[in-house]
Amino acid sequence: MADNNNIKVENSKIPAEDIKNPELCEAILKMQEDGSKENIDHMIDEVIKAKFILPAIVKTIPRARTNNGQTVMENSTQVQFRLLENNNNEKFFGIFTDTDEMYKWNGTEKANKVVTDFDSISQMVMDPNSDVKGFVINAFGKSVVFPKPMVISIKQQKDFLKSEQNTLKPDSPIQIGEPKEYPIDLMAALINHFSTEPLVNAAYLRMLEQEGKQSLFVVVDFTGNLEQTFAAISEVAKPYLDDEIQLSMMPYSMEFAKNAVKGIDPFYKKDSNL
Repeated sequence: MADNNNIKVENSKIPAEDIKNPELCEAILKMQEDGSKENIDHMIDEVIKAKFILPAIVKTIPRARTNNGQTVMENSTQVQFRLLENNNNEKFFGIFTDTDEMYKWNGTEKANKVVTDFDSISQMVMDPNSDVKGFVINAFGKSVVFPKPMVISIKQQKDFLKSEQNTLKPDSPIQIGEPKEYPIDLMAALINHFSTEPLVNAAYLRMLEQEGKQSLFVVVDFTGNLEQTFAAISEVAKPYLDDEIQLSMMPYSMEFAKNAVKGIDPFYKKDSNL
């Protein structure tokens, strides 16, 4: 185990003692008994809906600041999270479905109980300044490990499905193909932009058509925040778009996106000359 990982977390007003998660615990057991895709997907759906308990140490630290030329002392709150560590010295957050599961971790009886959820814990795992490799649910019981790549994939899919970029209509046929004309200026601008974004790994270009409307379809393989990443791409692309040329985007983590670019070389790839 490792201690003292200082990362901000959004805390809930729900008392930790009220956190139970019977549906999630049942889904975990069912998935462990039968690891079918249906059971795995159901378990992930329950994880996304759940509230968890994260043991922490909350400290009040005095600090000095200057106000109108005078030194003023004030208190700030520091939250330190205890971490799990595997045999490869990789660190993971330990989160729990209820207090009984948390108390199985020695030394947590007097710990502060931070109530958190998937969105908050995934943001901490994805923090570029963090060396945490994921999180573990109920590490000392019927445990499930969520490695960082899996956390990123689930978070991106969740965010995309509720984002403004999700303009596809599931009940309408979609055609994917090559652009009739390669938008050289737009691609050059995007390549230049991606080269300054260390969290973007690759990008692919296709043409998407639905309900008679066509748009350039950019699939992005990245590890950052979806809203910020796509907003930056939209800003770069704006001068090259008009009523006839529109842009659609999707994270590579989506199954639809992976199928759309299967066998296609990326127009941008980190650390390459593409």
